[in-house]
Amino acid sequence: MNITGMLYGAPLLKHVDFPTSEVLGPEATEDEIQGLIDRHKLILIKPIFRGGVGKKGKAGLIGRASDLKTALKEKERLYFIEHQHGNARAKANGVTFESGIPAEHEVYFAITDSTHYRAPTMTLTHRGGVDIEEIDKREVAQVPFEALTGLKAFVVANALSDIGAPKEIISPLVQQLPKLWELVHHYGMTTLELNPIRMRPGREGRLTPIACDFKCGFDRDDPRWQRLDLPDHLFVADASEFEHEVNQLRTHQGQSDVFVINEQGTILAPTFGGGANSLVTEVLGEAAIISSDFGGNPPYEKMKAVARICYKHWLKQANVLFIIGGKSNNTDIYETFRAMGDALREYFSSNGPTPLYVVVGRGGPNLVRGMGALAETCDSLNLPYRFFGFDSAISEVVNYVKGIDEWMKAGGRAEIAAHLGLKASN
Repeated sequence: MNITGMLYGAPLLKHVDFPTSEVLGPEATEDEIQGLIDRHKLILIKPIFRGGVGKKGKAGLIGRASDLKTALKEKERLYFIEHQHGNARAKANGVTFESGIPAEHEVYFAITDSTHYRAPTMTLTHRGGVDIEEIDKREVAQVPFEALTGLKAFVVANALSDIGAPKEIISPLVQQLPKLWELVHHYGMTTLELNPIRMRPGREGRLTPIACDFKCGFDRDDPRWQRLDLPDHLFVADASEFEHEVNQLRTHQGQSDVFVINEQGTILAPTFGGGANSLVTEVLGEAAIISSDFGGNPPYEKMKAVARICYKHWLKQANVLFIIGGKSNNTDIYETFRAMGDALREYFSSNGPTPLYVVVGRGGPNLVRGMGALAETCDSLNLPYRFFGFDSAISEVVNYVKGIDEWMKAGGRAEIAAHLGLKASN
């Protein structure tokens, strides 16, 4: 669940009285657009994409206008424009008209749940307006803080001093930035990013931080986001049929977060745990079909339904079924593996066998019993498999899977197909 842009970002920021640029939506009349131009001299026209779509500025998808004719021309250009970023392709549905903010200084600010620090972490630099990866690390502060006490003013002040920020921006930011933790904490956000915050000079020369772009992510299983009363259509965005089916299985127990990475991928990796998901997604790259997190101790019925959907959509094209996660504290490995194995039997019974190599990396309660049940399923279906326990590094297991995928492409798939009595093309 992600929101990008100021159309909904500005109202969210108003919950904590954080200053924002002035924004008009796609329904704005010509008189309203002209009024915005009269007040601010320069306006920005930005396409509206559902979900998170990056690199819009670099792709030339932000229009600028200082007169109504140009503004309407940019509206026509951008209203239904398509944008490709990595494997994600999105089509706009509308534009926003936003006030241009004159400023000498731009700031990048983000709050995220850091798996490195195991705590909420502030990322802050006075070199905003560009990708955070492009900024000299000496000018970027990454500071974890206690969730119970929140983001304190002194944390912001110390961070700005450490990175050598100009003195004139420190006091205004110290006054405004701590408010943003309230927004994250009170409404179930997992991430919040403002880039850029432009430091607008006032009549007496004092600077005011103005949010000019907005991104956030919500934990859909955290009910606090419902306090915002956001429209449902924000979260049904361009979801594939597969994602939509899995999302219907959300319950009070067990996570079911999925995202299609590459529809032509060859490794189907149902993953358990956010940390494992990040590592697996990064290392597998475009070979991965989906990014997922199915942790949270899902019951047998839910796990079987999730597995059934994954197999229905992706198993035929997959070379490897890669079931991976860290060492669980509470997820019953036997129940989840039994469910995934039973769903695999049902798939083969209904659709016929498919050449597949099964790899597992997992730890947790009832691990041996769970692996035994899944091994019995693979043996009965004549599928090759390799299981790794909690004493194996996830990174090594992921690299092993990449090797199996290459072997499958180089003839292993045909070999398994022949073993199953199938033609190699299957």
